[in-house]
Amino acid sequence: MDSYTTIQGSATAEIVEKKSRFIASVCHVETEEEALAFLEKIRAENRMARHNVYAYVLRNGRVRYSDDGEPQKTAGLPTLEVIQHAGITDIIVVVTRYFGGILLGTGGLVRAYTQATQQGLEAAEKVVISRCVDITLTLAYSLYEQATRLAGDTNAKIIDTSFTDEVTLTLRMLAGTEDAFTSKITELCRGNERLIISEAFDAPF
Repeated sequence: MDSYTTIQGSATAEIVEKKSRFIASVCHVETEEEALAFLEKIRAENRMARHNVYAYVLRNGRVRYSDDGEPQKTAGLPTLEVIQHAGITDIIVVVTRYFGGILLGTGGLVRAYTQATQQGLEAAEKVVISRCVDITLTLAYSLYEQATRLAGDTNAKIIDTSFTDEVTLTLRMLAGTEDAFTSKITELCRGNERLIISEAFDAPF
């Protein structure tokens, strides 16, 4: 089953290391244009900062990072490695550094950028995106409880229920698992149910 982990929305976290402030800004992005737009937004908000280091990982395989003036491999690469180690994609992390007057050395910089990125990822809400289908199912009231039990047995999630003279359920399940559910429902309802199955799409599941 093709699924991947990303984050919802954006988040920030901050650490202080020897009076230097490191602010990690994390955002869900799906294209290079979105990643660069977020980077420009953070740069604009932090014009007085010494560095705006960034790394992004996209699902299409595009990966980029920049030390933004910090010594080579002390900033952008550690930021990228934290993202990759966490297994998160469609994400950009920008770590803004306000210099505190004390030099950290290469080891100190690597630690600080690593820690700031880790804190940023911890602050973000992670979601697993999977290939899903939605099923709209209309059936008699008398079969409602058994239908919900069957949904649970096949790991389907009920995302909406509407009660009129019949019951209409909207279920979400992993693409490829719907056949097992629909055959059981057809058996339960003796063919009197009404089923609509959506095209497969990507959604949190």
